[in-house]
Amino acid sequence: MQQQLGLHNSEVCAGDDHDDMGGLIRDHQVMGRRSLLTLLGGLRAAGNKAACGGDAVVQLASSATAASPTTSSGVSSSTTPGSVTTTSALAADSSAISASPGAAIPSETAGPFPADGTNGPNALEDGAVIRRDITTSFGDYSGTAVGTPVSINLTIVDAATGSPIEGAAVYLWHCTAEGRYSIYEESDTNYLRGVQVADSAGRLTFDSIFPGCYRGRWPHCHFEVFNSLSEASTGRSARRVSQLALGEEDCRAVYADSVYGNSLSNLGQLSLSGDMVFRDGWADQLATYNPSAGSIDLLVRV
Repeated sequence: MQQQLGLHNSEVCAGDDHDDMGGLIRDHQVMGRRSLLTLLGGLRAAGNKAACGGDAVVQLASSATAASPTTSSGVSSSTTPGSVTTTSALAADSSAISASPGAAIPSETAGPFPADGTNGPNALEDGAVIRRDITTSFGDYSGTAVGTPVSINLTIVDAATGSPIEGAAVYLWHCTAEGRYSIYEESDTNYLRGVQVADSAGRLTFDSIFPGCYRGRWPHCHFEVFNSLSEASTGRSARRVSQLALGEEDCRAVYADSVYGNSLSNLGQLSLSGDMVFRDGWADQLATYNPSAGSIDLLVRV
C-alpha cells in the first residue's frame, strides 16, 4: 500500500507494515478520504455497480436465496459467489457444544484494510461476497489465494445467555500467505474476504487458507458480526468487530512451507503478549487449529 500511495512507513505505519491501529482515522490524517479514494482509483470496488445504501441491502438480501449444494459428507458447501451456505453436518452435532454465558469477545480495530465501506472500497455492496469459499476473487477481480487449506468455523452465541444467534451475518477477511491484503495491497484481487450467515446452531464456515504473518502483527483474522445479512452491507452497524488469534506452534508448523515467505521469521520477532491488539488479553480470541481436519474453530460471544 505504501508504494501504491507513495507514502513512507514513517508516514503511515510508524514502523509496521500494517498499522492496524490506525484505520480510517489514520488515513484521514494522512491524506483525507477524497484523496485516498482518488489514489485508490485503480481499486474497482466490487460494489461499484450497486447504487449504495438501500440498493446494496437489496442486492445482499436477494443473493441469500440461492440454493446450497450438499457434499457427500453431508456438509453443505458452495464455490458459487452470492450463495449463503450453512454447515448442516456441524448443525446436526450442535449438542456437542454447550456455550455458557460469558463476556463478549473483545472489540478490536477493523484495521486499515477492511473493504467494508469505512475505509474506501466496499466489497459488501456486491452480493457475490456472500460465499463459503473465499480463496477465489469475485466480480471484476481475478486470482486464487495459495496456502494451506483450512475451514474457519465460527459459532456465534449471545454473551448474556450462551444461546446461538441464528441468522447472524459475519464478514471475515485476512491476509495472504505472504501477509498482504487483497484490494488494497493486491489491487487486482479481492479474495480472502466473504460473508456467511449462522445456522440454527449459530455456526458458519469459511473455506480459506491459513493466514500468513506480516511484520509487526501476530497472525490473525478480522471479522465483523452483524445481527442480520441486511445489516451487513455498509460495514457501519456491526454488533461486534473483533479478531481471532492463531497459536504459535500451529503457525510455526504451517509457516515451514516456503509459500509463506517471511512469515516464519516475522513470527519469531513477535509475541501474543506484545501484540498491539492481543496484548490486553486473548483468551476468548485464541482459535483452535486442527491440522488433521484442516479446521480453525472459535466460539464467538457477542
